[in-house]
Amino acid sequence: MSGGLFDALEAEDPSEKGSGEELMLASTPLAERMRPRTLDEVRGQERWLAPSGLLRTMLERDELSSMIFWGPPGCGKTTLARLIAERTRARFEAYSAVLSGVKEIREVMVRAEQLRKREGRRTVLFVDEIHRFNKAQQDAFLPYVERGDIVLVGATTENPSFELNAALLSRARVIRLEALSREMLVSILEEALRDRERGLGAEALEVEPELLERVADLASGDARASLGLLESLARAARGRATARLDRALLEEVAQKTLLYDKGGEEHFNLISALHKSVRNSDVDAALYWLARILEAGEDGRYVARRLVRMAVEDIGLAEPRALEVTIAAHQAFELLGFPEGKLALAQATAYLALVKKSNDLYVAYGEAAKDALERYAEAVPLHLRNAPTSMMKAEGYGQGYAYVFDDPAAAARMPCLPPSLAGRIYYRGPGAKKP
Repeated sequence: MSGGLFDALEAEDPSEKGSGEELMLASTPLAERMRPRTLDEVRGQERWLAPSGLLRTMLERDELSSMIFWGPPGCGKTTLARLIAERTRARFEAYSAVLSGVKEIREVMVRAEQLRKREGRRTVLFVDEIHRFNKAQQDAFLPYVERGDIVLVGATTENPSFELNAALLSRARVIRLEALSREMLVSILEEALRDRERGLGAEALEVEPELLERVADLASGDARASLGLLESLARAARGRATARLDRALLEEVAQKTLLYDKGGEEHFNLISALHKSVRNSDVDAALYWLARILEAGEDGRYVARRLVRMAVEDIGLAEPRALEVTIAAHQAFELLGFPEGKLALAQATAYLALVKKSNDLYVAYGEAAKDALERYAEAVPLHLRNAPTSMMKAEGYGQGYAYVFDDPAAAARMPCLPPSLAGRIYYRGPGAKKP
């Protein structure tokens, strides 16, 4: 392996400070020390690692194909890459897209091509944060993957369908990894507290009931973050009279960072959850998702614009004031800013969730737009045209038009659609004309 991604820490001179191995272990973060060493120790990815799971089968048979590990932070992407490195008979190279450029990786691929020609042996190339390479740079992998010189294993927290080019995706299997559940994180933390060799078992820490559940909540599915927080708590407790981990200590050292990437998939997932909760008239869920979005630092003006969209898309003429309410909330937020402006957005969100819903206008405009774009663009009927000049009147402009305020019955006998669309009905909501 090369590239430094998995390189071990260098121990200091054992003659001066004792065993180099012990020193290295002591200076290694808890999350690294507790990293799973076998497939059976990996948590939360049973879909792929069950006895008949695809990834376990591939590893046990050493029949790897190119793949992309896609999942949130701390779910096991790098761990699985390490297990591949230990189990495969192929040459293994590991790089990070943050630390390495395409030029360095291209040199690896050239060596891989030579190795395969010389010895018939393939190279497994692991690229962490592969989404950091732009789509043009990703093209460099294609010929080597196609010829079988390399098995590409990429890892990314971003949705591959957005961040990786289609040609590369067509040649790699996407392995979607899940965030770890609260129960799994608590189990990992308990194991770290028991383990005397790799964990904190030798410190005999006293842990307040339910504290580990709170640590798991703060980590939001990230095993690395949860172990890092536990290690920080243990370090802080060493300076106290009793080695007790409690809620007060947690409040001193912890600050929750909500999982939210304004440019990534989680951004769209949360906005989608908010919109669909409003559409489903679930006011409590709508307020929860709104809080998740705002407390993570999203621009309130963006949220306000989304609320305006909900008013016209999902409520429309079923409650016309919805548009007024959301526009007012937008203006109120502009006036107040954070944090007071959050309440204006919360008020509008609750209002939208509670009022009647109708997508009749949304559907109607969509059908009208489809006809406008796809059908032959007929001329405006003469009776609907203005006739400001005598020549236009002579050409029939305005002929047959009746002013409905003078002749109320005129609307029934005066069609306004082009002839080919006569009788077409788009809007079927409140106040619609009967077919």
